[in-house]
Amino acid sequence: MKTIQTPDSPVVVVPANKASWEDLKAIIGPVRCHAAQCYCQRFKIPNSEWRWVSDEERAERLREQTRCGNPRARTTTGLVAYIDREPVGWCSVEPRPAYVNLLKKKMAWVGRHEDKSDDSVWAVGCFVTRTGYRLRGVTYALAAAAVDFARRQGAGALEGYGMITVPGKEITWGELHVGSVRVFAATGFEEVSRPSKRRVVMRIEL
Repeated sequence: MKTIQTPDSPVVVVPANKASWEDLKAIIGPVRCHAAQCYCQRFKIPNSEWRWVSDEERAERLREQTRCGNPRARTTTGLVAYIDREPVGWCSVEPRPAYVNLLKKKMAWVGRHEDKSDDSVWAVGCFVTRTGYRLRGVTYALAAAAVDFARRQGAGALEGYGMITVPGKEITWGELHVGSVRVFAATGFEEVSRPSKRRVVMRIEL
């Protein structure tokens, strides 16, 4: 458990296996991404299979991956944030090779030459903040906790694939679920590459 003080209130972040499945569903369940409920499987299910995997199956896969409600589990795939014991945010974080689709995407590899299968490098796949709790520093708290979590699990480095945001210019949630460059920079990540005008690969050595 990690408590992070934000300008509004303290955010308590726990490994997902120490949260209940009901709490995680309260955060992720209402969110619709890519015209379906993603349940953080977009980087994991090959594009050729996506349309054949139902919302229910994606949810079940996430439940198995996080091991929610099983505090003795040796592994999990993310973090859950609370404010005043209310579940408010989610962050997926695990070894980079687990994101099989990410390994194929140019957004992660333009101008880079390294071993994609290196499981000592971890990655943040996405952030979700529950409606009603946005703009309260939840994503920043989750990013900081992700660094601490990956380090304690023995990771050598942690990556994120943030979007560049411009003050006053709207950006859709579907694009921003990977996090903003601003969030990663505030947590100590540094720029690795810019595969597009709006996408920046950010990394912190652990």
